[in-house]
Amino acid sequence: MSIVPVEMRIELLGPLSVRVNDMPVMPDAPKPRQVIALLALNAGHVVTVATLMEELWGDQPPRSARTTLQTYVLDCRRRIAAAMGLHQDPKRVLIRRHDGYLLGSVADHNDVREFERLARAGRTAVESDDHRLAAELMGRALGLWRGPALVDVRKGRVLELEAIALEETRLAVLSRRIESDLALGRHADVLGELMALAARHPLNEALSAQLIMALYRTGNTARALQAFGRLRSTLVDELGIEPSAQLQRLQQAVLSRDPSLDAA
Repeated sequence: MSIVPVEMRIELLGPLSVRVNDMPVMPDAPKPRQVIALLALNAGHVVTVATLMEELWGDQPPRSARTTLQTYVLDCRRRIAAAMGLHQDPKRVLIRRHDGYLLGSVADHNDVREFERLARAGRTAVESDDHRLAAELMGRALGLWRGPALVDVRKGRVLELEAIALEETRLAVLSRRIESDLALGRHADVLGELMALAARHPLNEALSAQLIMALYRTGNTARALQAFGRLRSTLVDELGIEPSAQLQRLQQAVLSRDPSLDAA
């Protein structure tokens, strides 16, 4: 049997898509989709049988769980085999290990890996004080997102945590990109985006601080103070805590029109 190179494309930042040699290999049924989603998210690494069973059935797997899981894996392999073509072994792509399975072919495109690569490069640019490059790199990273992570996959306990972690990382990269935009003096450009983000994430102090700064530097001192007031009310009402000392210092700086707040 001749070995033909396999091209794989994995997209998880939005609707899930796994393509082999440009052919979709996604199952239709919910649980097999969970299996391939978890394998795709950990491409190149073993996902244990125990982890797959936890994702599919939580703390109450049926007595036939292992056999059923094997059926789901066989379904995925059949789809991969159809995409690979005649006389090719799908077991070299979806590989069995003694304690689990792994999607073993290195993907030609994996949007999570590309997102992480661009985000790391953006952080490095920030550390070098190159905010223009940082904003560009992190903007490209964020542009890979086509919606919420794994939006069309039913999520058990494991995938739910993975999706939340991805969304938290996206929000952190977005905040850093905005920070670079503010450092470049793009306060008016990001104002609308910040207002929408602060409304969607009313407990996020970093986003509120950026909104207050952008409002102040665009001549909206009163609205900047209102933004602080909304944040404080939300924190007190929902969590019973005051804003951080850093936010309170920012409020005092706005009240006194501290020259240190002026854009460089």
